[in-house]
Amino acid sequence: MTIQSPPQDWFHWPRGHERLWIGMALVWCMIMFVMMPYWHFNGKQNSTGESYSVEPQEFVDRTLRFAEDNKVGEFKGVPIAEPPPGGDAYLLGRMWNWYPVLKLRKGETYRLHISSADLQHGFSLQPMNMNFQVMPGYDHVLTLTPTSTGEFTIVCNEFCGAGHHMMIGKILVE
Repeated sequence: MTIQSPPQDWFHWPRGHERLWIGMALVWCMIMFVMMPYWHFNGKQNSTGESYSVEPQEFVDRTLRFAEDNKVGEFKGVPIAEPPPGGDAYLLGRMWNWYPVLKLRKGETYRLHISSADLQHGFSLQPMNMNFQVMPGYDHVLTLTPTSTGEFTIVCNEFCGAGHHMMIGKILVE
């Protein structure tokens, strides 16, 4: 079997419905081209936080000190830490838990430091639908002000190993 060239007149310009579908695809591409930058700047979906390089063990030590200094109780063996209003709160992702449980006050502003001790995790705050990638070596700082009370669940949405399905944390807002 040999490779043969196509006949000279093989190409035909699109006609009929084919032109309609190509036109609709082009219009949709143009709409998305305009909407992506619009949502980037006006969609309120981007982190307004800061990010710093940090040694993973240094962040672990800071988080352990924070949990010890601000402990107000325990939830299933994990300390509940309540930072002072306007203060810094630390949250550590590691196989396979979030540490500690945070207790915040509605209407108060906090600087939430998030990092990982071991590998990449996904921080997904439900039902708020906040999503961030949590990486070892980076201290991601979010400024947040809780606007409603309740118990909010933190889910890891980045597969991190055999215990990934158990990686659930809590933020309590009073």
